[in-house]
Amino acid sequence: MRKIIVTMVVSSTIASFGQLKYPVTEKKIVNDTYFGTTIQDPYRWLEDDKSAETAAWVKAENEVTFNYLEKIPFRKQLKERMEKLWNYEKISAPFKRGNYTYYYKNNGLQNQSVLYRKDKNGKEEIFLDPNTFSADGSTSLASVSFTEDGSLVAYSISEAGSDWNKITILDAVTKKKLEAEIVDVKFSGISWYKNEGFYYSSYDKPEGSQLSAKTDQHKLYFHKLGTSQKSDKVIFGDQEKRRYVGGGVTEDNKYLIISASTSTSGNELYIKDLSKADSKIVTIVDNFETDNSIIENVGSKLYIITNKNAPNQKIVTVDASNPTPENWKDFIPETKNVLSANTGGGFIFAEYMKDAVTQVLQYDYNGKLIREVKLPGVGSAGGFGGKKEETTLYYSFTNYTTPGTIYSYDPKTGTSKEYEKPKVDFNSADYESKQVFYTSKDGTKVPMIITHKKGLKLNGKNPTILYAYGGFNVSLTPAFSVSNAVWLEQGGVYAVANLRGGGEYGKEWHDAGTQLKKQNVFDDFIAAGEYLIAQKYTSSDFLAIRGGSNGGLLVGAVMTQRPDLMKVALPAVGVLDMLRYHTFTAGAGWAYDYGTAEDSKEMFDYLKGYSPVHNVKSGVKYPATLVTTGDHDDRVVPAHSFKFAAELQDKQTGPNPVLIRIETNAGHGAGKPVSKTIEEIVDMQAFTLYNMGFKQLPYKI
Repeated sequence: MRKIIVTMVVSSTIASFGQLKYPVTEKKIVNDTYFGTTIQDPYRWLEDDKSAETAAWVKAENEVTFNYLEKIPFRKQLKERMEKLWNYEKISAPFKRGNYTYYYKNNGLQNQSVLYRKDKNGKEEIFLDPNTFSADGSTSLASVSFTEDGSLVAYSISEAGSDWNKITILDAVTKKKLEAEIVDVKFSGISWYKNEGFYYSSYDKPEGSQLSAKTDQHKLYFHKLGTSQKSDKVIFGDQEKRRYVGGGVTEDNKYLIISASTSTSGNELYIKDLSKADSKIVTIVDNFETDNSIIENVGSKLYIITNKNAPNQKIVTVDASNPTPENWKDFIPETKNVLSANTGGGFIFAEYMKDAVTQVLQYDYNGKLIREVKLPGVGSAGGFGGKKEETTLYYSFTNYTTPGTIYSYDPKTGTSKEYEKPKVDFNSADYESKQVFYTSKDGTKVPMIITHKKGLKLNGKNPTILYAYGGFNVSLTPAFSVSNAVWLEQGGVYAVANLRGGGEYGKEWHDAGTQLKKQNVFDDFIAAGEYLIAQKYTSSDFLAIRGGSNGGLLVGAVMTQRPDLMKVALPAVGVLDMLRYHTFTAGAGWAYDYGTAEDSKEMFDYLKGYSPVHNVKSGVKYPATLVTTGDHDDRVVPAHSFKFAAELQDKQTGPNPVLIRIETNAGHGAGKPVSKTIEEIVDMQAFTLYNMGFKQLPYKI
């Protein structure tokens, strides 16, 4: 690729646009050539997250955005209601380690949930409180891992939402810090081997910006307790270049299981016998064509969940002495529904997804079906995990109108009991969800769940949020959220479409929305909006589309392809520059879903054809748009959102505002403080209602 840089400076700093005055973003044109085609990139300079110019641009954009948002008359009311509804105690399922029972608890509006424990006498104490890690609550617990006997713990923290973590090691009984932190850890679990040390994963620290520089070679390390990080041994990844490498020790400490991949789909699988000194790493799967994971072992018998010759997944068994696929035996065969699995209490729980809702079957280790687990209703259930000797397991159940409730489960009798039901100030009985199947452009039937107040009038005037994701084999299953509850209270409709590219119907459904078939995803989303309008749930004047990350790409692509379809667009932390996404952080690993502009002329042309940054056109009336991102997002770097917002502000025609809201000290979303989460959601909903013409809230709070 050839680059020619030409600088063109715009002298004025403010441009008048209707009632809004946007900062004019300086154009410093970079020409990139792909397969003989030259592409201009005038806002390449916004990719430099370390520059003073970018910082000044962020500040100027935020000033315009927050000045606008502060003038929305009902913004304060909406925030008060959101905080009131959010302010209920949240408790996780408990787990036992050593002489203590641990659980997470949030008193309602704490920025981060606190890890508590109780001793055998029931005395409660705080074990780890991440709210004390930073003044603004932006440092979060990323993971916590105890040794088998509960005497040691290692936990990782994320600062300002970054994917780069630090690991701290404590004596779990005294809470005394044992040694220096392990730093520069990314995309990693923590898996102890006995009390000797633990496995973790990371990349070499990149040159330049740690937030945006490319990270391409993942490695698995072993940290031996009492030694320095510099002496940590590389177990896998120093020779073989893999973008994602993870390692975990089996419950009996017999095996180390290693997964390695070059993208977000398909993985190699390896095993190492830890009971034998200097044992070799043995290959189980030697390619990236399928997804494979060991979920359990009984001695040398391995239980593997795989989609090899089974797009909806199945479980197979094999002996570790000869573990390659030709020796696999079906244990739980593939069905027409997508399978995931968990183990606990000496049983295997097969969790099936049928049209995006959960069914659970319980098996013993010989493959005998014990029972179908009776769930509390129609929705999403998850959990059932635990050690083999556990006599009580826990699972959660939720749907769009039912707050997540934890149930205890007796695996011997199949009896469920309500363990923790949240006390939310929301009357679920006043609302209903309905699943429909609509027809996409090519005739494919796509499911969508529509939730609203009972008795809704189908008059085309209901404010509606259409949400979707459509990628990376991710399945959107029914779940309650406070933010959606507030929207529903205001007479809003909340619709979730299960687009191709997701995992709702297995690998074939996923692959139907990847690379040169990515347009299927956008067509599915457009058809969902058209269905809602045709059935008079809403109209184009009252429809908002929302999505984050890959869903941000979805919103960006659809709003540039069909700007007439919706009134409001809410792309969050989106992948929006499809010609350069793979040059940042771990973005190259997304190529299974997207392809890259260097792959071929056909792929370049296809990506250019829908890339949101490259498809904003002058003279088009785009919907009211609020782009949201975080300045520390090192998953999908904020430059995507910066460049998209700059293009929209430069070319928008008509009165609809196009704004960008850039959260400071925030990343891709994980671990975001509750206070910042509430503020962002309130701003999105206030912006949406205001641009649909509401001067006050539809319903009094």
